Amino acid sequence: MKTECIGDYVKLKGKAYPCTVSLAMDLIGGKWKAVILYHLKDTEKRYNELRKQLPHITEMTLSLQLKQLETDGLVLRQVYGEKPPIKVIYSLTDFGRTFIPVLNTITTWGNQIVSEKGEFVSNSF
Repeated sequence: MKTECIGDYVKLKGKAYPCTVSLAMDLIGGKWKAVILYHLKDTEKRYNELRKQLPHITEMTLSLQLKQLETDGLVLRQVYGEKPPIKVIYSLTDFGRTFIPVLNTITTWGNQIVSEKGEFVSNSF
């Protein structure tokens, strides 16, 4: 029997999932979570740095996705200062860094798809 199928379901932080793939996709699924993690994989970033690197994401979506990633333990949010302007830095946690090999594989696969079936372009879409 496969490890992910040992029980009827798996549970993390009080939430039940039908399988480990479902659990993983809840943590990193959606249009932006993996992209945000990709941009944090090499270095910590301030909120505005992420906004510049992700021009097609709305501020509300970026904020919500960062909060979810923080709640799920993948991203660390560090606040410096007490009064505005405060400095907020986002980085991967140790748990978040365990996703880097998956990000690297996704990146390689995406590059292969574009190389074989698409094209890299300079201007935005």
